[in-house]
Amino acid sequence: MRLKTALVPILSLAISPLMAKNPRPNFIFILADDLGWTATSSPIDNRIPESRSDFYETPNLDRLGNQGIRFSNGYAPASICTPSRRSIQFGQTPLRLGDVTFAENYNPKTKEWLTIPRMLKSIDPAYKTAHYGKWDLRANIFPEDLGYDESDGDTGNINGDVMFEKTDKFTAHFTNNDPKRIETITKRALSFVKRQTEAGNPFYLQLSHYATHVDIQSKEKTFLKFDQKEKGKIHDSPGWAGMLYDLDAGIGKVLDLVEKLGIGDNTYIIFMADNGAVEFLPPVSNRLDPPSTFSKQMINFPLRGGKWTLYEGGTRVPFIISGPGIKPGQYCHVPVTGFDLMPTLADLAGDRKPLPEYLDGGSLHPVLKDPAGGKVHRAHTELFFHRYTDAYPHSSILDGNFKLIRFLKTKKIELYDLSIDLGEVNDLAAKMADKVKLMGDKLDNYLKEVNSEVLRSDLPKSKKKKDNDED
Repeated sequence: MRLKTALVPILSLAISPLMAKNPRPNFIFILADDLGWTATSSPIDNRIPESRSDFYETPNLDRLGNQGIRFSNGYAPASICTPSRRSIQFGQTPLRLGDVTFAENYNPKTKEWLTIPRMLKSIDPAYKTAHYGKWDLRANIFPEDLGYDESDGDTGNINGDVMFEKTDKFTAHFTNNDPKRIETITKRALSFVKRQTEAGNPFYLQLSHYATHVDIQSKEKTFLKFDQKEKGKIHDSPGWAGMLYDLDAGIGKVLDLVEKLGIGDNTYIIFMADNGAVEFLPPVSNRLDPPSTFSKQMINFPLRGGKWTLYEGGTRVPFIISGPGIKPGQYCHVPVTGFDLMPTLADLAGDRKPLPEYLDGGSLHPVLKDPAGGKVHRAHTELFFHRYTDAYPHSSILDGNFKLIRFLKTKKIELYDLSIDLGEVNDLAAKMADKVKLMGDKLDNYLKEVNSEVLRSDLPKSKKKKDNDED
């Protein structure tokens, strides 16, 4: 069994009377949908001026970042929604979880895998847990099946959409008073926080927003704000900007309530996205082509690609954490990812039990204390990703500054040094054969270790016919 680093006391400040009933920390996890690395209005990487939007406005995400740590190398577990959301709940990579085999292997009726709510309740049964918004595990598994006390059910994209024609999905814009159900999700979240705080219960709350997944919705006033604003060279959609601004306003209400209730000294707030933004609005079919192919910079520039691919634009996302003992306004350049959340919450909640060996993540507690010198200890020092699709399946491995991408059908291999080539335009595979072999062997060894379905040829193909039907 893998032992966790012992929890170091984080804060010596006095605890408010409301928290005195149970000093366990609270956790609020806000998950955005399809949000790119450069979407916030302040840089997500203080070394790269282009790591901010030239059009969007996110005052509350900026506020959250100023209160805590921005992780410049924050990664979603996958480049599309469903495998990322599964990975976060179970603390395992999509390569280990599988795609077509997931529903059978992770059926809660046959085996109770460790999940975030089960883990917290095992530390302290007083923990109350809730999941509001988009669930989208696509396996006939409800949040309550994994240990949540409250939820909106087995929801997916359609629960946050309005009526639209598929052909207009990425171009039509709708105005309403509850775009992408931001107001509804936020209202339920605020109620949960109030109720648990008044009862003296520690809690875990996950707000999984439908925004900023298309279709594009915003309030009319918000749309007009950006329609009248000078457009950026990279970001220029007033509808999409309005949708993000409305999402940001909902996040601001959560931050305001935490301050009003006086629980900020005992509450961690975590924000990330489930994958990057689409590369263009509307997206293109030749998204694997190099950036020079296109007449305009991609939405995730200076990153390459976007949702659906394992280029940095598809997996690198905004990732922010604030909370007790975290010094404000910091940046951390250590790679972190969504399947690190379960070990992190266990550590911060004071768990002394060893975690299961099948977990792929590591606690972020060391880098929360020391963003510059802390290290995340995982079973593997590398990060592994896979894109499940019948059209162009591909895997990637991130090993230090180097990233290898391997396409299963074409057998093409690409290698990039992200420290000098963040845009992934200079393929080093032909020049660094030894590095390609070393990283390829590490990827193969991991596939074998987890008995990944990627190695199997007897499984049925995905039912998805095209990217635009997915997640």
